Amino acid sequence: MKVGFIGLGGMGSGMAHNLRRAGYELVVHDLNRASGTPLEEAGATWSDSVADLARSVDVVFTSLPGPTEMRQVGLGEEGLLSALKPGSVWFDLTTNSPTVVREVHEASRKHGVELFDAPVSGGPKGARSGKLAIYVGGDRQAFDRHGAVLDAIGDQILHVGEIGAGNTAKLVHNCGSMIIRMAISEVFTLGVKAGVEPAALWHAMRQGAIGRSRTFDRVGDRYLQEAFDPPSFALLLADKDLRLALELAEQLDVPMRSAQLVKEDFQEALERGWGARDSQTPLLLQNERAGVTIKLSPDEVQAVLDQG
Repeated sequence: MKVGFIGLGGMGSGMAHNLRRAGYELVVHDLNRASGTPLEEAGATWSDSVADLARSVDVVFTSLPGPTEMRQVGLGEEGLLSALKPGSVWFDLTTNSPTVVREVHEASRKHGVELFDAPVSGGPKGARSGKLAIYVGGDRQAFDRHGAVLDAIGDQILHVGEIGAGNTAKLVHNCGSMIIRMAISEVFTLGVKAGVEPAALWHAMRQGAIGRSRTFDRVGDRYLQEAFDPPSFALLLADKDLRLALELAEQLDVPMRSAQLVKEDFQEALERGWGARDSQTPLLLQNERAGVTIKLSPDEVQAVLDQG
């Protein structure tokens, strides 16, 4: 099987390398020519255009910034659908708009191409290690025939429904994550301002009924240490995911009051020029509003984790 991969950024590069390690004959493309060099050194072949890549492969992966780029790569002049052979399979790993995915899926079907929306969760570290959850939307029978290739890039392959369901699940996951982190910062500042030391408070929260599910662990390496650079997941990308979730909620007439509050803080953080910083950076706004400083050292964070 010959596999194509388009989009070799922080996520795409790791996944493409894992496909190559799994033994797939790999063809790659990106707007940044230099991003293909490490993969060529690993045995992949570079393609100078989307269409040229599409003509040469049986399965193609795209890992792109968002809906606009995915639509252009798929439907644009010399895009994927201009060149993919009937019977080809396309896995779009982009965190995308379910509406856009369904639109492109309809066009793909007319070309005899099976499109799955398959956004991933796990960040660049997970992309490199293969420890990714992949939320797949698309025809179940087609997934059963073609989904095995995903085992090369993720360890949790989850078919969640028809086309668009993958991104719906991803947007729900990410939106919930953003709301939970903002809520954590709100209650954390209350405890610190009331006189509890941050490390002791964090340990106490982790040992409570909700804390035992490890909801609070994700703030240890960023928010609690004021360590937002370089980002694990940039605020600009998180903001895009939040906007997509709110767009979906509007389409479905679902009220999202908590998410709207998160959106306001994200907007303020972006206006401060924090877009390239980590997506937990807006939590600093709550610290400012409460008039508290929260900053643990890496050793202090690890000491809490070591307590179990």
